[in-house]
Amino acid sequence: MDRIPTARPSWTDEMRDAAVATLDSRHWVKGPKGREFGEKFAKHCGALSAAPCQNGSSSLWAALRLVGIGEGDEVIVPSFTFIASATAIPLVGATPIFVDIENDYWCLDVDAVERAITPRTKAVIGVHIFGQPYDPRLIELCKSKNIALIEDAAQAHGATQISVSGDKLVAGSMGDVGCFSFFPSKNMAVGGEGGMLTTINPELTEKVKAITNHGRTPNLESMELGSNLRMSEVSAAIGLVQLSNLDKWVERRREIASKYNKNFDNHPAVSIPKVRKGANHAWHQYCLFTDKSQDLVKHLDENGIDSRIYYSIPCHHQAVFSKHPQFEIPLEVTDKVAGNLVAIPVMHELTEQEVDHIISTVLSFKN
Repeated sequence: MDRIPTARPSWTDEMRDAAVATLDSRHWVKGPKGREFGEKFAKHCGALSAAPCQNGSSSLWAALRLVGIGEGDEVIVPSFTFIASATAIPLVGATPIFVDIENDYWCLDVDAVERAITPRTKAVIGVHIFGQPYDPRLIELCKSKNIALIEDAAQAHGATQISVSGDKLVAGSMGDVGCFSFFPSKNMAVGGEGGMLTTINPELTEKVKAITNHGRTPNLESMELGSNLRMSEVSAAIGLVQLSNLDKWVERRREIASKYNKNFDNHPAVSIPKVRKGANHAWHQYCLFTDKSQDLVKHLDENGIDSRIYYSIPCHHQAVFSKHPQFEIPLEVTDKVAGNLVAIPVMHELTEQEVDHIISTVLSFKN
């Protein structure tokens, strides 16, 4: 058996044909594929509007700009996340306020968010970590406090959550602005770098498109500060094919995760991830909690399986924030979880033989 990687991007004849046809059209930017991709992605998410962009990091910057974040503002963000969730904030001149996560689900602790709100708090960045939707109470809290909610859905393509009122929400429609990444390891990709902005806010439906194109209106006048964040037509063409397969791909990830849960539930050396009530996890990553993370990674490596430890250094402890007042403070759950989560392959292209090999290898790991 070949080595099993942590990610294996899907690439089919249909995607290749779509890419080549777009290149042959010689309409490589600002064309029909990008518009169609945005429209179909918005429909899939239940959003009012969506705009493809360069990558997930640029979508976070754009989202902060769209909701008016700037100098003197504070933005609440988890420290247990990919660094881009946090560094986007000072890039617009605001200050990140790091808050702890839930013990069970590893998303923002809503009660901790409420305690962290000050008169300078203008937004919260909620992260659907590893594909687990954040607590829907976060939506209600931000509404009640008139604070913008930016939805970092970079790892959550296809995730859903039942709202406080009982409605089914899809990732991309759980905040004022949603931010996605199409990096090759994600649940869907675009043949390279890529991202998407979504919104459920009627006041932002046109602005999410404009900000990726220098903030310009259709008559080419720049009405607000934007930049060239556009996605190429080739990437959008590939993304359209991937989007048409997303639901079945996520369902396959859920099947694999369910099989892992059944086999690892009573493992003496690892704990399986929990899923929030009312949520459909997207399983961008399947992470086992263990205080023997380095040993587990070594064991998997020796058996031909790639894995990765998430996130070994919380954002607020990283050198980029060495002058931040929270640099050395403890965040209890964040500090406990960091470095003790091992992500094992859960991609939709895993064969049954590979899944069985991963299961037998984890089961053979001894404390």
